[in-house]
Amino acid sequence: MTKPVSDIEAQHSFGLRLIAIYKAIKSAGLILVALAAFHLHKERNFEHLMYVLEHLSLQDISGVRWRLVGLLQNWGPSKFTAIGIVALAYAAIFATEGTGLWLRKHWAEWFTVIATGSLVPFEAYEMFHKFSWLKLGAFIGNIAIVIYLVRIAMQPHVRKP
Repeated sequence: MTKPVSDIEAQHSFGLRLIAIYKAIKSAGLILVALAAFHLHKERNFEHLMYVLEHLSLQDISGVRWRLVGLLQNWGPSKFTAIGIVALAYAAIFATEGTGLWLRKHWAEWFTVIATGSLVPFEAYEMFHKFSWLKLGAFIGNIAIVIYLVRIAMQPHVRKP
């Protein structure tokens, strides 16, 4: 005997809410990145950051700090406006996905599948190009989200007035 559609939707409510919270956390993080980027756009803030990084009295065995200083100097403060705008755009996409999933909207399931699935090839390339366990975890997590949401989105949904 098959379960009624309302029972199936109730089962998936927890999973959708969990994904929505994940999307909200990513959105909040990107908003913080955007705020920092917009702050670094100002020449004096950028110069202050460079000064602090160059004069930290930390032991830097692997040279990470100096690579960061070099990268930031190559970019200059003008690149941070673009970084802030891109971060806000992604934050808006993640917020839209998360809100729609939280409200259990059918369109949000497909929107999240398309948005998340479209980034999987880039994540795969980046993971194989410069492997890290964090990248692998994000890659596996995003594939799991896509598979889970495709399965839910293909099930019949009850139309709510």
